[in-house]
Amino acid sequence: MNTYAWIILIAIIVSFLLDLVSDLLNLKTLNDDLPDEFKGVYEEEKYRKAQEYSAVKIKAGQIQSVVNLIAFLAFWFFGGFKWLSDLVDNMDLGSITSGLVFIGILVGFKTVLSLPFSIYSNFVIEEKFGFNRTTVGTFIGDRIKGLVLMIIIGGSFLSLILYLLEAAGDWAWLWGWGATVVFSLALQIIFPIWIMPLFNKFKTLEEGELREKITQYAQKVNFPLTNIFEIDGSKRSSKSNAFFAGFGKSKRLALYDTLIEQQDPDELVAVVAHEVGHFKHKHVIQGMVISIVHSGLLFYLLSIFLSHEGLFNAFYLDTPTIYAGLVFFGLLLQPLDLLISVGFSALSRKNEFEADRYAATTIDNPEHMVNALMKLSRDNLVHLTPHWLQVFLHHSHPPILERIRAIRNI
Repeated sequence: MNTYAWIILIAIIVSFLLDLVSDLLNLKTLNDDLPDEFKGVYEEEKYRKAQEYSAVKIKAGQIQSVVNLIAFLAFWFFGGFKWLSDLVDNMDLGSITSGLVFIGILVGFKTVLSLPFSIYSNFVIEEKFGFNRTTVGTFIGDRIKGLVLMIIIGGSFLSLILYLLEAAGDWAWLWGWGATVVFSLALQIIFPIWIMPLFNKFKTLEEGELREKITQYAQKVNFPLTNIFEIDGSKRSSKSNAFFAGFGKSKRLALYDTLIEQQDPDELVAVVAHEVGHFKHKHVIQGMVISIVHSGLLFYLLSIFLSHEGLFNAFYLDTPTIYAGLVFFGLLLQPLDLLISVGFSALSRKNEFEADRYAATTIDNPEHMVNALMKLSRDNLVHLTPHWLQVFLHHSHPPILERIRAIRNI
């Protein structure tokens, strides 16, 4: 094993152990003591159910992580990458097509490996706790649609990147960066209009008290809102959510039908106000700028390491190829990815507090926001007191209790 192999192996093991420790610590935070803020909102029996749900999800995730780690290490050290590279080379398909086949097979392996866990999660865990409404037909249909989209959109983008890295010489990283930025911005426009409706039905929110209150609030805070939709989230789960998608004229607010059923109009306005808070604080633009800078850094680093034979030797390949280099470079970035993901999560949690504060100070009563958060956590069986290490490593949102206390301290 050379230096590259040791860096990648150590990074993978450390990441796995960090996740394992944080999961074990998270399990220890599960208890039957209902926080005072939720007394009168959470029935004792349902709270115990939420604790059990969190424990089952954590343990299932641990098993999947162990299986993924063993499968990857076995594929690596038994020469799986070398075997796949030789297989593709013998097909004599040309560099771009070879890259599509090489990466496509790896993605296929990973998809097949994760499929039993997805089935178990949907049809055993979610079913047991009353969330699952996904039929077998819907489950299969979602996978087929996802596969087709991945082949068409992902394959086209990957082909372009492979071509640029091969043909653009010393400035290939800059061309690749530019293509990625354009692609990402275009996806922001087409995703809510053409892709999301392939999976869910969007219908214009009907006239009534809720639409009137949301419209009045948007006018009050001078927020340009024209597209308000109800989405059939109940087709797959009884869990509830709301989100903004797209930007400019493609921007749309979507409220899950389950959310509309579970919350009253004032609470739903508070949920919308939180999303407006992200817009007013320019969190979306902030995220896009960071993403653009991040992708530029990755392409620059890729241009440095893509030609290093040691990186390929770490996976038992004698002949460097651009498509294999993309995969191996992604693995080499494990330490940097861990630091970046922790930083992104910390920034996201800060932004959530800011959006909560905006909502609480612009709606009629801050308690509407508190009630909305309480109901969301109750109805979705959210773990109210996660361990700080789990939050630090993985949570894009602060714990519900922290958000509630922050709102009440305003």
